[in-house]
Amino acid sequence: MTLPAIGWALKHMPLTAAAVEENTELLAGRRLAMCLHVEPKTGALVTLLARAGVDVTLTGSPGTTHDDVAVALRELGVTVHTRRADDDADHARNVAKMLENEPDLTLDNGADLTLSLLGSGTPAGYLGGTEETTTGGLRLREHPIGVTHPVVVINDSRLKLLVENEFGVGQSVVQGFLNATNLMLPGMRAAVLGYGPCGKGVADTLARLGARVAVCDTDPMRALQAILDGHRVGPAVEVLEDAQAVFTATGAPGVVGAAELAALPDGAVLAGVGHFAWEIDADALRAATVRTVEYGEPGRRTGHVLTGGREVVVLDHGRMLNLTAANGNSVQAMDLGLTLQVRSLAAVCAGGLAPDVQPVPAPVERRIATDLVARLR
Repeated sequence: MTLPAIGWALKHMPLTAAAVEENTELLAGRRLAMCLHVEPKTGALVTLLARAGVDVTLTGSPGTTHDDVAVALRELGVTVHTRRADDDADHARNVAKMLENEPDLTLDNGADLTLSLLGSGTPAGYLGGTEETTTGGLRLREHPIGVTHPVVVINDSRLKLLVENEFGVGQSVVQGFLNATNLMLPGMRAAVLGYGPCGKGVADTLARLGARVAVCDTDPMRALQAILDGHRVGPAVEVLEDAQAVFTATGAPGVVGAAELAALPDGAVLAGVGHFAWEIDADALRAATVRTVEYGEPGRRTGHVLTGGREVVVLDHGRMLNLTAANGNSVQAMDLGLTLQVRSLAAVCAGGLAPDVQPVPAPVERRIATDLVARLR
């Protein structure tokens, strides 16, 4: 029997279902190694692919796996290497296990899987794959060995940046913050570091719910956009000095370092938006911390009492709050993103793509946008 949460996702993911059905001939019989947050929408995608005859091996990311989804997929016959309690070392072992199946295709999220595959030597039948995130795309483009097969970066899609990142992430991160803190947003002073599509979505959602939002982005075009959208803009230290809640959405490591920690007021709450939990400099935080206080379940709300007596609270170790404290992006937003994944994997199977890191093929993006408009109008 299908897990109810997966069944609910399947009911609201018509674009993904249609994409799998139309491309079954290309995908059936392929060995797909997938590294993606294991939650109900991922469960729905894996269910559709397995029914279409794809041999899926799946892992997730530390701290975001829904164990009931992992169990349900194992019962479906899918090989799953992940659990919610996994740490970074467990994750590395899980990724290594994924490659034992000698995949024809990879679907990655952060580039750990693809980089491991490149480092160990690509299997003879490997065709290429996809990468979900901008962070993963940058890691692959900077890799010294270079990519020898087509890898489509889903987050390079304008369609995904608009629908899933801006509107999906904005809603789900704020929902996660409310779930994790039970705090009131109207009147709250919030700071958002980074005003790309995800940061913009978070900032705009907070503002619509009554928060007073300040933004820091080093790109003057994005900073200008934030001003025109009605947000206060300034350097990081300036926007942090009166922030009651801080959302890190840059994707870059060490954005909240010693100087930023020193600027935070007593009681500030830090929430992670980016894929990796590295935007808060762990070494700087450790050096500034006199003692810690756990408010409830260990790791959910960790108070760091700093030198001088101020306290800052880090939610879920700085990991992606929309997945650690909520159910991830909305089903409809993920329907769009996972359709991009399926149709891009089909394009890899069909051949003709350049052997390098690249955006979603324009015909794929246009087809999906047309289908989405038809469903929403």
